[in-house]
Amino acid sequence: MLDVTRLRVLLTVAQKGSLTEAAKVLHYSQPSVSHHLARLEAETGAKLIQRAGRGIRLTEAGRLLADRAADIIGRLDATAEELAAHVGLRTGRVRLTAFPSALATFVPEAAGRLTAAHPGLRLELTETEPPEALRLLRAGRVDVAVIFRYDDTAPEDGGVHMVHLLDDPSYLVSRTPAGSLADHADSAWIAGCDRCRSHLLDICDKAGFAPRITFTSDDIVAVQALVAGGLGLTLLPGLALQAHRHPDVDATEVPGSTRHVYAAVYGEPPHPPATEALLTALRESLRTPAMSLA
Repeated sequence: MLDVTRLRVLLTVAQKGSLTEAAKVLHYSQPSVSHHLARLEAETGAKLIQRAGRGIRLTEAGRLLADRAADIIGRLDATAEELAAHVGLRTGRVRLTAFPSALATFVPEAAGRLTAAHPGLRLELTETEPPEALRLLRAGRVDVAVIFRYDDTAPEDGGVHMVHLLDDPSYLVSRTPAGSLADHADSAWIAGCDRCRSHLLDICDKAGFAPRITFTSDDIVAVQALVAGGLGLTLLPGLALQAHRHPDVDATEVPGSTRHVYAAVYGEPPHPPATEALLTALRESLRTPAMSLA
């Protein structure tokens, strides 16, 4: 069986790229770090570290094991936090990551509700797009990941449990009332992040054309400024328009273009108390009427 302490040493070396720096972080001597790595190589039967000049680098086997170690140690650390919260050893914490337009709309209200209901609970927030958010969740580095997906039929694997929060329609954003997508087959278009760009391509394909993309930006303020300047049209989700609405753009809901927003957690219910409290706050924050986009 692999030793967790040695896996933590390998992970720290991989993160720092140096035996000396890893030793400082771990409060070990450098010979102790080298000993742990040598023992880990003996346990696995694989060469994990190579000398490269005055430094070191991980072999392919070393990189693979370090990646797995990140997941294992993350889950162990998360479990320790959960147990501490259960038995009251110290003040609990809960970690949330969410995509930008969620952080700019309903997440702050949820954070306020959570703090008001549980003043001793420490909330940590980070901003990530859904693929990275799920990776952090699986690695045990966050407790709840607010994500979105356009296909609500695809199951999530790897022990991730999805809690539906809301359905978020997309809007055709233009300088003047735009009509339908098909009316703009020859127009210039502005695309966003990779996932939003793929959604734009898919929606336009269903309308019978391939959009001519002339600008790309995932900054919703910049995108709407470009639209207001007459430089193209774009497709934005409702949450993005709630977060920021340029006064000189028009928004028309596009049928069949809804994205589905979820709170992803690791494992099936019952969830740890802090995680359940955060889920409750997220659900309650969405009871406030959404900003009108008409």
